[in-house]
Amino acid sequence: MKFKSGLRQWAAVLPYVAIGFIGIAVFVIYPMIRNIMISFQDYSIMPNAENPWVGFDNYTKVFEDPNDRFLIALRNTFLNVLGTVPINWFLAIFFAVLINAKFVKFKIAFRTVYYLPIVTSWIIIALLFKYLFADGDGGFINYILHKQLGILNEPIAWRSNYWSAMVMIWLFHIWKTVGWGVVIYLAALQGIPKDLYEAAEIDGANANQRFWRVTIPLLKPITLFIVINLINGAFGFFPQVYFITQGGPMNQTHVIPSLIYIEAFQNLKFGPASAMGVMMGLLVFVLTYTQMKKIGRQKMF
Repeated sequence: MKFKSGLRQWAAVLPYVAIGFIGIAVFVIYPMIRNIMISFQDYSIMPNAENPWVGFDNYTKVFEDPNDRFLIALRNTFLNVLGTVPINWFLAIFFAVLINAKFVKFKIAFRTVYYLPIVTSWIIIALLFKYLFADGDGGFINYILHKQLGILNEPIAWRSNYWSAMVMIWLFHIWKTVGWGVVIYLAALQGIPKDLYEAAEIDGANANQRFWRVTIPLLKPITLFIVINLINGAFGFFPQVYFITQGGPMNQTHVIPSLIYIEAFQNLKFGPASAMGVMMGLLVFVLTYTQMKKIGRQKMF
């Protein structure tokens, strides 16, 4: 009877589950397998092209580039992680704790304001940042720092220098994505039992001690989840580069996704582009897998 009952339940939900499996197979599994196959071929999009197998030649070409574009993109990808993840995490927990404080009113309004950049188009925010960081005193940031505050001796050409362009990209990414972490932390903070804070207060713990001895330890699993997603997001930089610098100056701000786009859709070198995609996928998988193992060992209480 239990078997028949379970079979009927599976038959009832199978059509709905099948839709999800078909979507995953068509839009995830097949493209992934196809990309791996192309990375071992001299692939051409021309009709009736032979597309011969070349083994690891595409992977070799990636590292034999005389301009070291892949190594530069790989360096920038790790710099994006180091430059954005700590700041993004700190701002997320800082604003979440601040909004969650008892004296702060209109919590839903603040939550909406912080989450608004998430749902705003990348193009719109890119145009905003291009205005803010425009060259000369016509840019808002240069106008404030140069004309009003006198901090700068002369306006900065933000997109013409490597480090200033990278800082511009990082600020763009942080402003666009920090609201996601704020919302996640707010939900986690509201789930912490209040009696733990009351017990700590009875024991004589002040606000600072309650934060470090109660809040931070209980948020550790959520923090790991957020940090993993922030790292994955930093590895997936594309609109941040494509809409702001287009890889300039002199292709120095390219990251792996933007370099893949250039190789595949501008240079029509699908084999090397696929090889870079496979290597990036393996890198992200290893990083995510090791961090997920840490999450699996965490306990909430």
